Formats: sequence, C-alpha cells, structure tokens
Amino acid sequence: MTPANITRASAQERSRIITAEHYLVTVDLSGLNLEGEPLADPDTFLSTSEITFTSTGGTSHVDLIADEVLEAWIDDEHEVDTSAFADGKLPFTTEAGQHKMVIVALCRYSHTGEGLHRFVDPADGKVYLYSQFESADARRMYANFEQPDQKATFQLNVIAPKHWQVVTNALAVEPQEGANGLGIWEFEPTLRMSTYITALVAGEYHRVEHTITSKAGEIPASVMCRQSMKEYLDDERIMHTTQRGFDVYEECFGYLYPFGSYDQIFVPEFNAGAMENAGCVTFRDEYLFRSRVGQEMYEARDNTILHELAHMWFGDLVTMTWWDDLWLNESFAEWASHFSLAKIHQADGGSDPWVGFCSGRKAWAYRQDQLPTTHPIAADMVDLVAVEQNFDGITYAKGASVLKQLVAFVGEGPFLDGVKAYFTEHAFGNTQLSDLLGALEKSSGRDLSKFSQQWLETTGPNTLRADFDLDETGRFTRFDVVQSADPQHPTLRTHRMAIAIFAFDDDVLRCTHELEVDVDGERTPIEALNGVERGDLVLLNHRDLTYAKVRLDERSLATLTGHIHQIEDPLARAVCWAATWDMCRDAEMPAEDYVALVLAGIGSETDPQAVATLRAQATTAGLAYVSDARRDASRGRLTAGFAGLLKAAKPGSDHQLSFANGIVSVARSAAAAELLKAWLDGQEVPEGLEIDADMRWRILCALAEMGAVDTATIDGEAAKDKTISGSEWAAAARASLATAAAKAEAWRLATEDPEVPNATQQKICRAFWSETQAELLAPYAERYLDLCRTISAAEGIWATRGHAASQNALLYLFPSVPVADEAFLGRVDALVADEKTSAGVRRVLLEQADAARRALRCQTAAF
Repeated sequence: MTPANITRASAQERSRIITAEHYLVTVDLSGLNLEGEPLADPDTFLSTSEITFTSTGGTSHVDLIADEVLEAWIDDEHEVDTSAFADGKLPFTTEAGQHKMVIVALCRYSHTGEGLHRFVDPADGKVYLYSQFESADARRMYANFEQPDQKATFQLNVIAPKHWQVVTNALAVEPQEGANGLGIWEFEPTLRMSTYITALVAGEYHRVEHTITSKAGEIPASVMCRQSMKEYLDDERIMHTTQRGFDVYEECFGYLYPFGSYDQIFVPEFNAGAMENAGCVTFRDEYLFRSRVGQEMYEARDNTILHELAHMWFGDLVTMTWWDDLWLNESFAEWASHFSLAKIHQADGGSDPWVGFCSGRKAWAYRQDQLPTTHPIAADMVDLVAVEQNFDGITYAKGASVLKQLVAFVGEGPFLDGVKAYFTEHAFGNTQLSDLLGALEKSSGRDLSKFSQQWLETTGPNTLRADFDLDETGRFTRFDVVQSADPQHPTLRTHRMAIAIFAFDDDVLRCTHELEVDVDGERTPIEALNGVERGDLVLLNHRDLTYAKVRLDERSLATLTGHIHQIEDPLARAVCWAATWDMCRDAEMPAEDYVALVLAGIGSETDPQAVATLRAQATTAGLAYVSDARRDASRGRLTAGFAGLLKAAKPGSDHQLSFANGIVSVARSAAAAELLKAWLDGQEVPEGLEIDADMRWRILCALAEMGAVDTATIDGEAAKDKTISGSEWAAAARASLATAAAKAEAWRLATEDPEVPNATQQKICRAFWSETQAELLAPYAERYLDLCRTISAAEGIWATRGHAASQNALLYLFPSVPVADEAFLGRVDALVADEKTSAGVRRVLLEQADAARRALRCQTAAF
C-alpha cells in the first residue's frame, strides 16, 4: 500500500554517501509542456529539481514518484540514464565532491490527499492546490532525497495563474509578470529543513493577513481558506490562540520562533487533522464550522493549532533522524498543546484542557494499548509501511501521557530547562531519543535509563487498585497500592501519582486529603495514610499524573452511582469516568449500569469534551456491549435518557445540542422517525435548537437508515447544499438507505471507484453498517474478507489507491454487531494467519477482531 517503499537501512546507506545541501525547485502549474504547448493530460504538471549535494563517491539514487523523467543531468554535463527510473527511484553515480543534479519530471496531481492535491470546489468551480508530504510524498511533487536526516535549504519557484495566492515555507513575494495571464513567484531560500515539511499552497484562496508578535519582533502571518468558506473563517479567534501559543512556547522553550512567517491554511479533502509544514501549516477545513458545534470542537481546534505550532520547534527546528522517533515529534506536540492551552486558560480563563485529555485522548491511548497490535512508544520503524501503521494512539496519546508522567517525575522546571538546552544544542539538526533524555538527565540530575526502559520500550497499561484495612472509626490502619499487568505485557512500572480521599460536604464531594507518592512493584505501602479517615471515595491517580488503569473499591463505586456529578473537581470526575468506562469495556461492569451512570451524571458535567466523550461511550455500551435480546430495550433507555436530558437542557446550550445529536444517533422507532421528520420541517423543534445544514444531514442519515426517506429526498437536500460537505453528506445518506440496491452502490463506490475522493469514501464507509440492518448486510461479511484479499494483493484500484483510502475501507467496512459473530471472527482469524495477507491488512483485522470479541465478552458476561 506504500508505493516505492523506503527502508531505514537504505536511508542509512544513502546518508553514508550523500549529504543534501540545497534545492532549487520549479513547479510549473501552467498546464504547458517544455515547448509551451498544452500538456496531453491536464491532471499533470512539470517539476524541475536542481539539487546541490556532496558525495563520498559511488552509486546512490534520488526519490521521485512521477509519470515520466523527461531529462536528468549531473553537473550540466553528465546525462543520467532515465530509462533506469523505476519503483520511485532514479539511480546515479558520482565521484567524491560537490555536485549539482537537475531532474525534469512530469508529475501528477493527487486527488487522495498525498502529494500535490488538486481540488475544484463544486460550490463555485474555483481551483485549490495544497501539498501533503508526510511521511514521504514530497517526491510526488519534486525529485529529492526523501528521508528526514537529509536536511537542506529549499528555494521554490512557481508558475501559476497570476490571480492565484501562492504560499510556501518562505516569506510571501509578489509574482513577476508572465505570458498569458501567468505569474512567476520566486521565493527566497528557506532555513535547513527536511523534505516532508516543505510545502506549496496555490489557488484562488481567500487570504486574511495578520502579524504575530514574537520576542524577535513582528512576524508576517495569514489565515486562508476557500472562497466558499470565507464566511465561516473566524480568523480573529484563530490568531488569538496562535499568538498566545507563541507567547507560551517562546518563553518555555527558550528559543525564538525560527521561521520567517506563519501562514495557516484551511484546505479541503484533507486526510488528517493538520500538518506542520514549516511556517505554512495546513488544516482540514472542517475546522471552519459552517453549522453550530459545541465548545468542545472549538477547544479541539485550539488544541490542533497549538499542536502544529509546537512542531515548529519539536519536529521542524529539531527533527528525528529516522521515523523510529516519530513518537518524539507527535507525543511532544500532543503534550505541549495541552500544556500551553492550560497556561493560556490559567491566564485568560477557560476549562482545564487536561480534563479533556483524560476524557478523550487518553481513552484512545488505553484502547490502542490493549489491542494485540500494541507496540512500544519507541517503535521499530524498519520502513515506510511500518511508519504508516504507527500514526496511532500510542504514538500520540500514550506518548503524551508518559511525557506528562515524566514531567511529574522530574518536575516542570527541570523538564523545561532540559527542553531549552535540547533546542539550543540541536537547532536545525537531527536527533534520536538519547539526545533528549541526555538533556533531561543533565537538567534534572536524574538517571532516566530505568524510566525509558519501563515506559518507552514496553507495552500495555498497568492496573492500580487500593487495598486497605479500617479501624472501627473508619480510619485506615493499612493502605497499599496494588499494581498488576496483563500476562502478555508483564512490566510493572514506577508511577508518580496522587491519591485523594473525597467526602461529602453537604451536596458536594470534596477532596479532604491528598498526597503524591511513588508506586513501585506489585504492592506499595502508603504509611502516610494510616490514621486518615476513609471518606466516601478513594481515588488513585488523582490529577491524572500517571498512565494506568484504575479500579475503584466497592464503596467508592457505590458513591459514584448517582453522585458522580457532585464531585466538584472536573479532573477528578474525568478520572472517575475513565475508570468506570474501563470497567465496562473489561466486562467488570454491566453495560446497562454504565449507561445509567452516564445518563445520571452527564447533564451536570461541565467539561465540554467530557460530555461529547461520555455520550459516545454510552452509545457504544448501550448498543454494542449488550446482547441481541437486550439491544432494543437498551436503545429505548438511551433514547429516553437523551430525550429527558434534552428537555432539561438550557435552550441554545452546548448540552442541548449534544443531547439532540444523541437522539439522532440512537433513536430508530417509528415515533422517532416522525419526530425527526418534524424537526426537518421546522416543527416540534426545542427552543434554541437550530436545525442547520449539518444537523439536517445527520437527521437525513438516521431517517435513511430507518427507511423513512428515499433517494429523491436525499437528492433534493443535496440540490440545496451544493458544497463539498453537502456532497459528502449526501453520499453518507445514500449509503445509509435500507435497500439492497443502495448498499450495493455504496459498496461499489467505496471499494471499486477510484474517482471517489477520500473524504467522501470515508463518509460512505462509516455509514454502511448498522445493527438495525443486520439481515440486509449479512452477505457483505464475506465480501469484506474478499476485499481484504484484494487490498493485500494490491489488485484493482488498490494497486494505486493510497493508504488513507485503504484504511477507510478496512476499518469502517468491517462488519458490526450482530454480523461480527464468532463464526465470522473465526474466518477473520484464518485470513490473519494466511501468509498472503499483507502486514497492513493483518494489523487492521487483528484490531477490529479484538474490538468485536471485546463486545461479545461484554454481551455474555455474568454479573
């Protein structure tokens, strides 16, 4: 699934021979060939790379994914044999010394978000281009040495229609006059950087210019989006978050922002959340909200803005030598974004971002870390295939959780001192994990070798529980923290954590006693708690300092039932919510009990991310973790619960919107269909609830699943919403229809049509399965296994379709309950064992089968 794979060994070998120094890249977007005539294929463009490099002498290669190499020269006199171009590589031989190589290629626009992506907006016909190069797709736009340790300076020239906006990593320039309405942009050379963070954005973008105040002075900045999205561009808020992030990072990192400008561009059909191109960050334009969303979405966007800004230092200024240390990039940015947002909210007001981290991101880490495909944070990335598979909850959220534990272990001051020294010593260079640990050891005076071994090189979470005795007055006479581990992941770790005792004070559960301790080994006595009153709730991992599953004792769990909303500390509530969800997932708590707990407490929950997460988790528990015989009743309880919460919610509040979305997602009765139809018609709508464009589409998808609307209704709505979002939603609604013809067409579009954009394909895949359509969908279980075989063999459209599209199909077309029964999972096991199954397909099958078996365990657990 990775064209022209690059291995770590081949990258190391090339770096023994080649050192890149400078690139002069010309990208011709005029649609003309070298003779000035129109290109035969308008989906192609010309690219010229002039690469200055030094060589120790011998044979090496440049990386390039292109339709054709038109010509190639070394030192203007030695012609390179272009017939040897194959598998994304053009070999060449040089003597020792400095050289200049010129490669002219016919490259192809991407429509899958990999390389130079081209998009025509259906709303107005305007053209937009943007690059997405991580991990190794710069070679789709220009020939290069595609590996992170081959840093160089880059100078980009662009030929394009003169009325376009053209943005790169360098300061903006005005175009020179070209022929036939074209402009020629000649940008200044950049500072040293890796190929994967170079960038080109071009097209008829709407641009709003700003400045950022740095300690070094004023920095030019801008925010950009499609013309059809400019009414939703809240650039002032975006820039406020950006400016505050600059303030925090320059102070805490001790190194001034290293690049000359900072542009943030919101782009269509983006596969990820955002990309940290140096000084030219791209974001998915779903972050521009055309319909009303809750505060959690704005906070998620703020977090993403700060995540990408952190990468300017950790990833762009200092870059991993190879992708083994991908986690250093992503974990650090994940930690830093929450750290900086916490600093900002402390100064400006706002909710504690670590609450949302505990509720959402850390739940992702725990889930990923308990799959059979879990891996150490510091993973062994032997090639690009391994890299693709490891942009996951371990690399991001578990790594950030462990960094938070490391900060607790060494102290915030020493941690930041080490980070400052690290940036200063390695600016514009490449590093490995040992470089960061060495800086932190020096700043903290601690030996971190044990920490690294326990936390970075092992897998699986530990479980912590309290074991204690009480005297007749209810005071502790003995208190131990018991640590355990899954037998397959047996490491017991040293945890720096807090223990808190909560007791009722009128109608509030308040912390009455708290202490920080180091837990090590299977059993750790906490003598400082002897004589302390037991209270009503004993909470391990108070303040969420460590990364571990927490179990509650019987009385503490009883306290939470009906009283969790009375805990005044939102982060303590988040730790309790996480503990109960984990117990539910591990079949230690009935799904119905978990749903009841959520419905009783979510209405009073103040953290916006927690509300969104809890609603989703309760839906999973109530629909997937109950047996077939109990599912209809469970759905009814969920529907009634959300309806009651909706009625009680403040008009126009985020809670009201969330609970309305809850009803849309679970209500499937005839009465529910009539209510949702009424909402579409503007009738019976709760005061303050806006039935806007995206809410209308969510309702239509639900009605389509119930068979309460037809294709004509969907087409009519699409005709009123002639945007890419409307097109994607319409595809999802058609895929939701409860007819054999609709399912067949959805399957064809998702698995056989190479022209379907990735975002549209993902919407189709996500909408395809429903447990309410089990009989209709049963034949697709076997078709899914056939699809896995086809993707493994890279046959049909999968010979050229990228990683994002194949992941969409593999992940979201996996059968849901009740189709994913033990018989089906047995056939999945056989496919996993088949040596013809590719590594990427095998990983998804292992993970999805594990999730299905977890659901079955919850369904059949005896309580």
